[in-house]
This record gives sequence, structure tokens and C-alpha cells, in this order.
Amino acid sequence: GEALAARGLPVRVVNAGVSGDTTAGGVARLDWLLTQKPAILVVALGANDGLRAQPLGAIEETLREIVLRARASGVPVLLAGMRMPPNYGPEYTRDFEAIYPRLAAELSVPLLPFLLEGVAADPKLNQPDGIHPTAEGQERTAALVTPALEKLVREVAAR
Repeated sequence: GEALAARGLPVRVVNAGVSGDTTAGGVARLDWLLTQKPAILVVALGANDGLRAQPLGAIEETLREIVLRARASGVPVLLAGMRMPPNYGPEYTRDFEAIYPRLAAELSVPLLPFLLEGVAADPKLNQPDGIHPTAEGQERTAALVTPALEKLVREVAAR
């Protein structure tokens, strides 16, 4: 919110994320979230599904459902892509990553290609678990998200 306010867009940001959340958890909370009447929904889910090696088709279908239900409620969506660590194998990691641009194209929603670009796999920017960003890593992630979110906020404000 602070980065957008600095760009002349004072917004209230509500973090509806839950640590360890899956796409199924996101769907389960979606009705509650939509009753809050958000102007925009940032969908940054799927990584925990992937880390649990969930079937890719199920991850994609659940993400699709979230986007479609949000849009049916009149809420524009920014989809944030995720990636898997290479130890999940080349096929799974490639096919997992491909879900996000495919859905963005199919559903005509803006895509942030990878939420943790420049942060993932950098030990200095992640906690000891190697997955969750430190405070500095979170700041870098926010700096990456801000331009894409600013564009969408300006589009919504112009309506």
C-alpha cells in the first residue's frame, strides 16, 4: 500500500493470505473475501500445492475457478505466477510454471510472471527454510508487484 500511495494512489491493502495456503484454501475463503467488496484481487496461490506435488490439472482448475468467480463478482484480477524448485524435476517444474501464462491468456487477466523474481533461491533474501522471503526479500517482492498493481489500480480508477 505504501508504494502505491507514494505514486499518488492511496489504497487500502488487505492481506487475505494464510501461511501455507493452497488453491483449495483460497477457494474456500473466496466468498468471504468477495463480501469485503475488493476493488482488485491479487491471486498469488499455487506454490504450496506444487510443493505438495499436487496434480497440475487440479491446481490449474482451482486457479481458474478463483479468477472466474472473482470476475463474476465484478472484481478484476492480477494473477501472480509461481515456480517450483528444480528438485521437483524438469517436467513438473516446467508444466507447473506454464499454468500461469496459459490461464492469463485464456482468461485475459494481467500476469506478473513470477512473484519472487530475483528473490527466490537467493539465500540472503530468504529465511533459513529457503522458501519464505526475509523482510528485505519481501520489500523486493513488493517493488516487483507495485508496477503491475499500479497499472490495474489506475484502470479500475478510470472506470
